[in-house]
Amino acid sequence: MIYRCPYPDVAIPEIPLAPFIFRDAVKHPDKPALIDGPSGRTYTFGALWDAIRRVAVGLHRRGFGPGDVLAIYSPNCPEYAICFYAVTLFGGIVTTANPVYTEDELAHQLEDAGAKYLVTIPLFLDKGLRAAHTAGIAETFVIGEGAGATPFADLLIDAGELPDVSFDVHEQVAALPYSSGTTGLPKGVMLTHFNLVANVCQTLAVSPLGEDERVIGILPFYHSYGMVVVMSMCLRAGATVVTLPRFELDSFLKTLQDYRITTAFLVPPIILALARYPGVDAYDLSALGYVTSGAAPLPEVVARNCAERLNVDLAQGYGLTETGPVSHFGPRGGKTPVTSVGTAIPNTEYRIVDVGTGKDAGRGGTGEVWIRGPQVMKGYHNRPDATATMIDAEGWLHTGDIGYSDDDLQLFVVDRVKELIKYKGLQVAPAELEAVVQTHPAVADAAVIPSPDEEAGEVPKAFVVLKSGMAATESEIIAHVAARVASFKKVRLVEFIDKIPKVPSGKILRRVLVERERAVVAAQFSGRT
Repeated sequence: MIYRCPYPDVAIPEIPLAPFIFRDAVKHPDKPALIDGPSGRTYTFGALWDAIRRVAVGLHRRGFGPGDVLAIYSPNCPEYAICFYAVTLFGGIVTTANPVYTEDELAHQLEDAGAKYLVTIPLFLDKGLRAAHTAGIAETFVIGEGAGATPFADLLIDAGELPDVSFDVHEQVAALPYSSGTTGLPKGVMLTHFNLVANVCQTLAVSPLGEDERVIGILPFYHSYGMVVVMSMCLRAGATVVTLPRFELDSFLKTLQDYRITTAFLVPPIILALARYPGVDAYDLSALGYVTSGAAPLPEVVARNCAERLNVDLAQGYGLTETGPVSHFGPRGGKTPVTSVGTAIPNTEYRIVDVGTGKDAGRGGTGEVWIRGPQVMKGYHNRPDATATMIDAEGWLHTGDIGYSDDDLQLFVVDRVKELIKYKGLQVAPAELEAVVQTHPAVADAAVIPSPDEEAGEVPKAFVVLKSGMAATESEIIAHVAARVASFKKVRLVEFIDKIPKVPSGKILRRVLVERERAVVAAQFSGRT
């Protein structure tokens, strides 16, 4: 059966993203829109919109046009939003890169996306320039100053008029974040202007924000959760967003306190810290009223402990980069069970499909979650094969997640068909790490799986088969991988075994290893209680 949102559908305007987000900015031009948390540097809505237009003009003067791609390789800061919306304002595409990517990982994304320009910060400039050289980037901009790059401030000089550019919002891609989807290496997710406008409208209908609200901008803007829910939805609502470049617990708590933050969109590792860190009680967080968790499963005990300790309304949301990202959301002030990820948002349908039969599971039955709605991506960049695997002919996106719906239309996600590892809400592809592990001279074969971890949710664990007559230690394998991948992708655990379980075709039976690992971790946990 098809499940739908219990709320009425919402109207979705067919206009480009930037004019939609800042359509009401003229109503409060002097109100703070973005504040850099560490420095207090502030852009009002009026100044922010002016800066966006100036940067768009500056890019156009340099020959950047509709369909061209600009990459942002930076932590959260006000300039991130300025650059993002300036590019989309006249039909350009933003590809957002994880700021902890290695030089090779960044170069791969730049090349795959066909990026023309790169924007980064001084701290990442050397790595960015090397990746830009490899990928053939035309010009690199730095937010600040740095040798070999053009100051981002140069783009703010010209206040001229933008060219009159029109495009089909249903077809024109605005953002190109990278996701591994259900399996494999990261792929560019084509999110159109209409996808993003739709998802903002849909989510605001369930979780309305007031203009007097102050939101913490700790979720990375390169990730679709931070990009759409915080950087887009909150600004569209007229709320003030206080950005932080990285998560450090005490500075995060001080920011919540000093800026009287009212709403926080977070991930489970941060909520775990709020629930358990003794130092939380030293800060005045009384202004905080709403916390929403997303990007990874949130244990029930952690959710309840955080909500009770901070006296906040805590709910979960659900989605994928490929769904723009939100498909389900717990309403503010609602009676949503803390273990639920909420109901479908307006204009969204979903099904629970039995993995074995391919038919819809009955009411309360468990199966793979399929989603259909205006927020579902256009497809994977240059990967029609992967797109066809992810989205069927009827427009249903197959999430790879296992769940069920109760009588109140609440969705509960309980497991995953797909093999991605979710480390602190970030996606890690096992196949990518297996390829790196196998480059070690002593390794004959390897398989990587998620190992349950209380703090991170899951950590990558490698099962390794050594070559006959050769030796390696756990620390050597871990160090070998760490030198070649971003920090969040590092293998944290290694176990040496005689043989990797596989089907006759050679595909790794990760499920066998996952079940084995869960049993071991469960036994260890029960032994401590």
